[in-house]
Amino acid sequence: MVDQEYLPRHTVLPRSTCLDLLARSTLARVVISVRCLPAALPARIALVEGRLLVASAEESVILAAKRHDVISVQVDGLEEGGQLWSVMASGLASRAWDVEGLPAPIEESLANGATLIELPLTVLVGQRIG
Repeated sequence: MVDQEYLPRHTVLPRSTCLDLLARSTLARVVISVRCLPAALPARIALVEGRLLVASAEESVILAAKRHDVISVQVDGLEEGGQLWSVMASGLASRAWDVEGLPAPIEESLANGATLIELPLTVLVGQRIG
């Protein structure tokens, strides 16, 4: 029997809060399928004009974007009061072109060989834990 008193509480976050948390994040995990196995690979992210941009040098992520595969981007954080949060965005990935005004961390990643990928926020879910 599970003691309900010790289970963490989960609160579903509204889309507006998920967008705010994504906008404050610069690092994420890109979740994709590689040879039919799940993989979570690090990447730089930025929310620019309502679009989620991902800078990655991982060949599997770049190939997924070229094929317009469904990928997910997942970020976690810890608030000042010790409460955890998690946000996941999913959609059909594609290469991003003609994007101006990129944040410095994305520009730096691109200068170091990363490819810029765009992910529409088709599915955006989040939760607070604890």
